[in-house]
Amino acid sequence: HKKALRATGLFTLGLLVALTGLYFVIGGKVFLGHGLVPIIVIFFGLPGIVYGKVMGNIKSSDDVMKMIGHALKDMSGYLVLTFFASQFIAFFGYSNIGTVLAVKGAELLTVTGFTGLPLILVFILIVAVLNLFIGSASAKFALIAPIFVPMFMKLGFTPEFTQLAYRIGDSSTNIISVLMSYFAIILVYAQKYKKDANAGSLIAWMLPYSVAFLVGWVILLGIWMALNLPIGIGAGIYL
Repeated sequence: HKKALRATGLFTLGLLVALTGLYFVIGGKVFLGHGLVPIIVIFFGLPGIVYGKVMGNIKSSDDVMKMIGHALKDMSGYLVLTFFASQFIAFFGYSNIGTVLAVKGAELLTVTGFTGLPLILVFILIVAVLNLFIGSASAKFALIAPIFVPMFMKLGFTPEFTQLAYRIGDSSTNIISVLMSYFAIILVYAQKYKKDANAGSLIAWMLPYSVAFLVGWVILLGIWMALNLPIGIGAGIYL
């Protein structure tokens, strides 16, 4: 074991020096921007092969392929779930259901004339529900921001505060949204401890936590608004 660890450590050190040299030769922006994935594969894969070779567990390339296959076996459930989740997301994108829900929700807020905390609460609830249909946080905010940020600025709220309220609604229902990127990974891990776990049972387990997060953060937000406390460096609630 000591011999294998020593050989792997020396190899990793040499690999790190080589990668550092490439970083400065090629340029950091190009090196990391276009080669990050192969860098991660090389940096973690090759030292593992060296360790296995010195230990005698790897005698040929077939042994490496078998080990990779064995490691991916635990990910098979995730890959299957990801395939169907991607189809589900594609159907939502094609049908524009997410866009329709966002636009109609904005129109509803405009005509009700809400202001202050009730308005923010409605906005948070709309984001929380919309999060169940649109998994990507950046895509969802890109859809919502052009509508709600200007509207809230007219009502006296800063764009930073609008994003804060958005994050409360978005993060609260992540764990009960099947479109969340990590939902399948969480489900696979849950099935290691409870074999009959499925998407429905995971949502049922996490629903109380989701509601608790949502209620707790809304109460905290109400306190922040009542005291008009800063929400960050140079950022406040009101314009």
